[in-house]
Amino acid sequence: MLQQELSQRMESPAHVASLPEDEELQPWGSPRCPGQHPGRLEGAEYAEPGAREKARPKWGNPMQFLLICVSYAVGLGNVWRFPYLCQMYGGGSFLVPYIIMLIVEGMPLLYLELAVGQRMRQGSIGAWRTISPYLSGVGIASLVVSFLVSVYYNVINTWAVWYLFHSFQDPLPWSVCPLNGNRTGYDEECEKASSTQYFWYRKTLNISPSIQENGNVQWESALCLTLAWLIVYLCILRGTESTGKVVYFTASLPYCVLIIYLVRGLTLHGATNGLVYMFTPKIKELANPKAWINAATQIFFSLGLGCGGLIAFASYNEPSNNCQKHAIIVSIINSSTAIFSCIVTFSIYGFKATFNYENCLNKVILLLTNSFDLEDGFLTASNLEEVKDYLASTYPSKYSEVFPHIRNCSLESELNTAVQGTGLAFIVYTEAIKNMEVSQLWSVLYFFMLLTLGMGSMVGTGTAILTPLTDSKVISSYLPKEAISGLVCLVNCAIGMLFTMEAGNYWFDIFNDYAATLSLLLIVLVETIAVCYVYGLKRFESDLQAMTGHALNWYWKAMWAFVSPVLIVGLFIFYLSDYILTGTLQYQAWDATQGHVVTKDYPPYALAVIGLLVASSTMCIPLVALGTFVKRHFRKK
Repeated sequence: MLQQELSQRMESPAHVASLPEDEELQPWGSPRCPGQHPGRLEGAEYAEPGAREKARPKWGNPMQFLLICVSYAVGLGNVWRFPYLCQMYGGGSFLVPYIIMLIVEGMPLLYLELAVGQRMRQGSIGAWRTISPYLSGVGIASLVVSFLVSVYYNVINTWAVWYLFHSFQDPLPWSVCPLNGNRTGYDEECEKASSTQYFWYRKTLNISPSIQENGNVQWESALCLTLAWLIVYLCILRGTESTGKVVYFTASLPYCVLIIYLVRGLTLHGATNGLVYMFTPKIKELANPKAWINAATQIFFSLGLGCGGLIAFASYNEPSNNCQKHAIIVSIINSSTAIFSCIVTFSIYGFKATFNYENCLNKVILLLTNSFDLEDGFLTASNLEEVKDYLASTYPSKYSEVFPHIRNCSLESELNTAVQGTGLAFIVYTEAIKNMEVSQLWSVLYFFMLLTLGMGSMVGTGTAILTPLTDSKVISSYLPKEAISGLVCLVNCAIGMLFTMEAGNYWFDIFNDYAATLSLLLIVLVETIAVCYVYGLKRFESDLQAMTGHALNWYWKAMWAFVSPVLIVGLFIFYLSDYILTGTLQYQAWDATQGHVVTKDYPPYALAVIGLLVASSTMCIPLVALGTFVKRHFRKK
């Protein structure tokens, strides 16, 4: 009898799903202890499978869990990606597809990952291995994606540190062009571009003309990168014990700075022009499929779905925690922050556009006044067009000589200039800041906010990497948690030195564009299919009710079983077809002789790196499943 029982246990899915092969896993929905309340399971019943439960750390309180989810989700994309999408796709009308995608995609998938992590009480690898041994690759893929993201994402914090240090100078170093070598005029490259572009491309990046010219490591950037990783290490040093305290700062400070910037932005000259531009809906854009695709993409990536971070956070929760409520709260806070930061951005954008527009008008007025010996003060912005028509008809020959030098000034064209990413954060914002009164103060506040937003996301990404590593008995038995954290940060910092080279910004764009996009879509698609159709939606529903005491609403079941997977498949097909139809992949290179970016084709080895980045995570899912099948096949024999 004993031999038969052991044989049955060896072949059971619960046993195969365990991390070590000799440890038994308690399956989901296991029977309750006698006398236990039927609506809620307590204590060891909903503990992490295996003996590790006794040592499993927990958040100090539910607020820490909520704050780290908010700090992880609310990142730089809310500040520099969402305002760009609003500008590109109809202003206020973009909020319609954005809110719809939040309801049918963002909230359900966020709740799904939190529920899985809270029930299994393991990192991404252990959680999906417990559901099915064939799904171990999903957790490994999430770990690979988080590692790749952390490698390049902390470079943004490096640039924020660099700008923060320079914000204490008077005047700001990007406010004026430097003198040339013989000090007879301004630097030629800066004159052709602008002072903010020059400081970004030449002083910060010292960028090379193409990706083929790697150049040398910039020691200033290397030092800032080392400092950024040292800050991350101190934040994640002791797991939940340290991150639980750090998130009080990283989650709250950005809102304080945004509120200060909102008050300042609304008092700037021309701020209303930007806000009117934002809130004026362009209804025709609702018929543009790209508006809906970009809304879904923004929701998907801003919440950090598929990276394993949310599963890791929830694994440190009390089993009875109401993760459904937290999923709704985090989703609403994340989207509200994006809209709030959009208002701040457009108020400053309106100030910048109005400043440039009026500066353009003043140059035209000065040109015409000097060319036609007009009385000072005669020409104004209100009568400029009328006087131009008069001069053109009265002095046609002279006006034709001056005409090529007359700029076409338009407030609408200034507001239509759409910029995202580093261009918005380090060029457009700095352009506006340098024209503010007490510009050093606003610069310090802005880049300190960027740094805290970036560090909040990095703490979450670091937790996503460390949790499955510290859960592994093989690794944790040889190395303490502090050593594992140190090694992860050291390896990331060493690889990140690639981005401090003269061609580093081109490699940064490659990682930013291709390291996670297709991979995360595939990971989350497999996650929803695994829960609904491999594990079983009814079984999952009973687990949630037993955990929290709340029945699963029909809305969640409909989204998980059908709507969300269909949306993910649609997004996956769109991105795949877009890559195929684009043909040869291209990048934007800085041309110092012209003072602007030019488009170039990626060389073959860069295309190979792009393919490797995509395959390194996506191939984990089928390869691990195949390896598990072969292993079990030979074990049976």
